[in-house]
Amino acid sequence: MPLLLAATAVAATIGLLGPLSHVVPIDQAASSVILLIGLAVGVDYSMFYLRREREERARGKGSEAALEAAAATSGRAVLVSGVTVAIAMAGMYFAGDATFTSFATGTILVVAIAVLGSLTVLPAVLSKLGDRVNKGRIPFLTRPEVRAGRESRIWSAVIDRVLRRPAISAVLATAFLLVLAFPLLNLKMAVPGIESLPKDLAVIQTYDRIEAAFPGNQIPASVVVERGDASGAEVRTAIGELESAVADDPLFEKPVTVDANPDRTVAVVDVPIAGDGVDETSYAALDKLRDEVIPQTIGQVPGAEANVTGFTAGSGDFNDLMSARVPIVFAFVLGAAFLLLLVTFRSIVIPLKAVLLNLLSVGAAYGLVVWIFQEGHFESVLGFESTGAITSWLPMFLFVVLFGLSMDYHVFIISRIREAYDSGLSTGDAVGQGIKSTASVVTAAAAVMIAVFAIFATLSAVEFKQLGVGLAAAILIDATIIRGVLLPATMKLLGDWNWYLPHSLRWLPRVSRQREPQPAET
Repeated sequence: MPLLLAATAVAATIGLLGPLSHVVPIDQAASSVILLIGLAVGVDYSMFYLRREREERARGKGSEAALEAAAATSGRAVLVSGVTVAIAMAGMYFAGDATFTSFATGTILVVAIAVLGSLTVLPAVLSKLGDRVNKGRIPFLTRPEVRAGRESRIWSAVIDRVLRRPAISAVLATAFLLVLAFPLLNLKMAVPGIESLPKDLAVIQTYDRIEAAFPGNQIPASVVVERGDASGAEVRTAIGELESAVADDPLFEKPVTVDANPDRTVAVVDVPIAGDGVDETSYAALDKLRDEVIPQTIGQVPGAEANVTGFTAGSGDFNDLMSARVPIVFAFVLGAAFLLLLVTFRSIVIPLKAVLLNLLSVGAAYGLVVWIFQEGHFESVLGFESTGAITSWLPMFLFVVLFGLSMDYHVFIISRIREAYDSGLSTGDAVGQGIKSTASVVTAAAAVMIAVFAIFATLSAVEFKQLGVGLAAAILIDATIIRGVLLPATMKLLGDWNWYLPHSLRWLPRVSRQREPQPAET
């Protein structure tokens, strides 16, 4: 059932992108991203529903009553989770890049369809099947509805120890995650080029032989000159001055070549630059070409226009775009998620803590990716050669995906904790019961995602290995250290302050029938 929900959501989304692609540009990689996110949320939502329905059956409820209870609890969590994931994906609209825009459109569509299926088709199918949903079980194992009524012994032991010493647990877990995130301080980004492809490919071996025979002629900076109102003679003179300006400069190499279209309105001047294309030397050459050489030569010709493209220019411009847009994306995603959780749980502490915990897990994942792929650890194990940089699009993409998926688990767990708290348990007891009852399903859902993401680490291109390792590591960290240690430890330390809502915000609408928590005594 989880696979069916995910597959139908992905198929429906790709179908909707067909007519949509005639209106807005859709990147060819969008279908892969849709599959990634659709599989994640489809599996998660189905497992949340099935787990809760089995729990209610284990408590003695009839199949219909158990399904109604699952719809009223897990159904609400799925809705809130889906909106949160969609908000995270919408952050890519602010990236200022057409590829990210198409990713945002596709992922929001697949999440919306998965939520719609989870709230309509899934309960309808479960109602039709009744207890027959448990048919085909693995023999010699405890019946699933019986197993669902039990707490995980391993997680129960871990959480009991965490709740007994919450301060020590929180400090140790936070310190460990900060150590993992430390390499992030040396992050270097670059658009992947030839060097990111595996050396055992025949085409790369041929390329390396050509480079060995004809060294020092890497991808040049291409100056595209549009003549405009200027005469051909003026442009030719300016191009000659450009060639003279770079001839003896150590930042540039030879030969400079010029090509033009048949009517001589556009010319392309290829200027070989020093460095490897993405290092400081290459970027210094690019800056000098744009800021000094072109303004002093072609820039002096009235009516003519010159712009620089090429591998180094594309990498530098994309890095600059990501550096400028990342704060905007982060601010939108974090702010919108905070507001949604504030309204959902009527607490100012819960959303603030959720944002901080998710930033910790994302930071730790970033640090691991930098340590492995930028600094070159485990090259033989993962089958790659470090390029000394991380793919430029990866940090932003990892953030929105990981934030969305981790909030998926967070909403589900906090919903169970709040449900236990509203039933009359103390905050400490509610935390223990809520996390213990959800630990097995969250672990199972995370294991599925880790297995799927790990497949990317086996692909040949380095950027896909970075994506796979980053996603798998973040989900593993989130499902274990964050949800199993930091979340219960911090909630136990805060006590009833977890549910604190200032009087000035009591006007917020209620999205569920919850009793009003009493503010903690100061």
